[in-house]
Amino acid sequence: MIKKRKIEHNPLEEANRIIKEAEKKKESKEMSRLEKEVLKRLRKKRRKKKVTEEKTRKPKFYVKLANKLFSKISLSLYKTSMFNSLRKDLIRANLSYLPVSYISMAFLLSLLSGILACFIVLFLMFFKVTIHLPFIVPYTGDMFQRFMNLCWIIFIAPIATFLIVYFYPSMEKNYIKDKINQELPFVAIHLSAIANSMVEPSKMFEIIIATNEYPYTSKEFRKIINEINVYGYNLVGALRKSALNTSSYKLAELLNGIATTITSGGDLKKYFEKKAQGLLFEYRLEREKYTRMAETFMDIYISVVIAAPMILMLLLMMIQISGLWTGLSGQMLTFMIVGGVTIVNVLFLTFIYLKQPES
Repeated sequence: MIKKRKIEHNPLEEANRIIKEAEKKKESKEMSRLEKEVLKRLRKKRRKKKVTEEKTRKPKFYVKLANKLFSKISLSLYKTSMFNSLRKDLIRANLSYLPVSYISMAFLLSLLSGILACFIVLFLMFFKVTIHLPFIVPYTGDMFQRFMNLCWIIFIAPIATFLIVYFYPSMEKNYIKDKINQELPFVAIHLSAIANSMVEPSKMFEIIIATNEYPYTSKEFRKIINEINVYGYNLVGALRKSALNTSSYKLAELLNGIATTITSGGDLKKYFEKKAQGLLFEYRLEREKYTRMAETFMDIYISVVIAAPMILMLLLMMIQISGLWTGLSGQMLTFMIVGGVTIVNVLFLTFIYLKQPES
């Protein structure tokens, strides 16, 4: 009986052996040009080392300025109940600002908008804007009455700016939630395929991040990896904490389900398969709902934007023929109709764009 001997192949030893033989040839001046190129590549490959880069993010200039001017006020306000939800909204919206810095930035932007409003009021005190050429003409009326009519801008602009900045994280959180919910069915399918290969559970999230196919869900998975590698949580603890800090209820449900399955010793592959079926079914319902909504708005669009202006033009022609006085010139009526149709078109297109799901 002949025993077969297993021969192990080591690529590094093979490369070293080839290099040594090539150097001997080089000494005897028997090396060809092609062999020199191969030797060069092998040496480069042997010397190749993995390079890691550390990225440090410095605060921007306006954040530094805001902290310098308003940090004390912001810190005292942050302790009140008014800003309790702001910290969670900043985390769930993936905005890299500390709550105190963000409040300071809101005060700074409000101050700048107030200064800009003062310049606008000062400009409108001496000039007025018309729809006729020239569009800007000097104002010759009572200055005090003019100021009383415009002074509300100075107070409204900073308040409106502060409210917009304050509620922006909440709006961004809702936007990210919709994007995650659109990616989630396909993420679950991908996770099911990875789980089938018996990969360690924590490595599944690294594989999803490395694909770069799910940008919004990958940011949430990166939080899980950071909780494990930076803060020292175990996988179940990191999943639980990331579920609390995500903007999507569906993703939180998925992460809590993974944690429960790991704790109870269940089959992750079967869990992902069932979850993917449910999420995909909901995704198809959303697509069908959007299709029906688009059909309804198409009917409304045809009625409002196409039929209504034609009927209005006919009415205006009948009024002009009959000699009835409308109080408006023909140019003004035309401008109003064209402007109204333009505004309605923009509103329809904006609404359809905001409501359409990702393809």
